[in-house]
Amino acid sequence: MANTDYAVPASAVHAIIRGKGVNAVTTVPDFIQFALHDRLKNDPGVTYVEFATENQALTTATGMYIGGMEPVVMMQNQGLLNCLNTLRSVGIDTGIPLVLFVGAFGREFDNLGKSLGESRRVVVNRTRPVVEALQLPFFNIETPADLPLVAEAFDTARRFERAAVVHFGYFPSWN
Repeated sequence: MANTDYAVPASAVHAIIRGKGVNAVTTVPDFIQFALHDRLKNDPGVTYVEFATENQALTTATGMYIGGMEPVVMMQNQGLLNCLNTLRSVGIDTGIPLVLFVGAFGREFDNLGKSLGESRRVVVNRTRPVVEALQLPFFNIETPADLPLVAEAFDTARRFERAAVVHFGYFPSWN
């Protein structure tokens, strides 16, 4: 497959999450999900707030949820590993059903279509095992055929009242 076969349309992800009622984004902007960030920050129906740390993004999203909003949290895989204790406290212990969109920063093009565990980059090959060690659902988005997993992540997080991770293995496309 060509790299473009892995480009999930940002417009499709945007439509799915808006259909799930998302009206807020907290983020430490990441390079991988740039096209999706652009769509969301320009959506007048979405409160979009950027932070310096992933811990701030998670705790603010928690407050937004408690206040009646439906947030999604966006970050890179490195940031996810940075905020594990906060994720444990708000995404597991308190039962807040946050969905985290995590971009696979550092993923090699020759790893596309292969297991993330085969990546030569530690931050790529350890993300899924760390999330699963926390017993959180992990939804890996590799191609447009995986788009239904985005909606499933929201349903799963809400059903089990815990965080879920949507992992973008490649850049969402600008459309």
